[in-house]
Amino acid sequence: MICALGSAVCFGAASVFQALGARAAGPGTGGGVDVALQLRALRQWRYVAGLGMDGLGFVLQIVALRTLPIYVVGASLAASLAVTAVIASRMLKVRLSRTEWAAVAVVCLGLAMLALASGREGHEGADAALSWGLLAASFGVLAAGAAAGRLPNRPRALTLGLAGGLGFGVVEIAVRLLDSFDLTDPALYALLVGGGGAFLLYTSALNRGAVTTATAGLVLGETIGPAVVGITWLGDTTRPGLGWLALLGFAVAVAGSLTLARFGEAPAEAEGRASGAGAGAGS
Repeated sequence: MICALGSAVCFGAASVFQALGARAAGPGTGGGVDVALQLRALRQWRYVAGLGMDGLGFVLQIVALRTLPIYVVGASLAASLAVTAVIASRMLKVRLSRTEWAAVAVVCLGLAMLALASGREGHEGADAALSWGLLAASFGVLAAGAAAGRLPNRPRALTLGLAGGLGFGVVEIAVRLLDSFDLTDPALYALLVGGGGAFLLYTSALNRGAVTTATAGLVLGETIGPAVVGITWLGDTTRPGLGWLALLGFAVAVAGSLTLARFGEAPAEAEGRASGAGAGAGS
């Protein structure tokens, strides 16, 4: 659980740097999977620093996924938005409303409930069919991102975010399926394709503007689907008699995270307000 929370801290801090780096990289082409935008973002030191934090968070996430049910780790990752909100309020002078501070407290309460109710991770259903299905899903994530480029702005942001979240969900499940580094295991390629596609899609979402909607889609995609797979196919369980508490804690943590979804773009908003204030002073 410490590793799961540590990964949330890393991912939450990384969001601050990546949002600034993605916006500084300039406008995208309008497509869903924008490789050129990704390459420009990699020239921004803040985006690269965010990737370093993501790398550390991913290592902690792997450790957590080897010992905790997927639904606990997924809810912890969604809670990274609470970390982003707190960092934005302190370092970037973004003002949190009472509702948002309450949402941060709600996320913490939900995670505490999950920690009390969660059992150990399951070991069922890790067969070849699930691995191949996961690989197909990873390519489906890329197809959804490409299709999002043809949609109007509002549904495009939601689709990009949801597809990115599903990509990160593929990574969560693939980590559980991989027992060793095996080049013949389709779960390994599902992890690479799903993770790479998720980064591309979420970078595009950060660049589009309506990131609040996209971040809500991201939270839903990376929590609900993997949790269902973990319980249905991999045998994840709760402590005896505490299934209701785990379900309630999961719902509370995700609901609190959705309330904080605007902090997928909080750094850019803060930067914009600062620029506007400077322009006003100059005029």
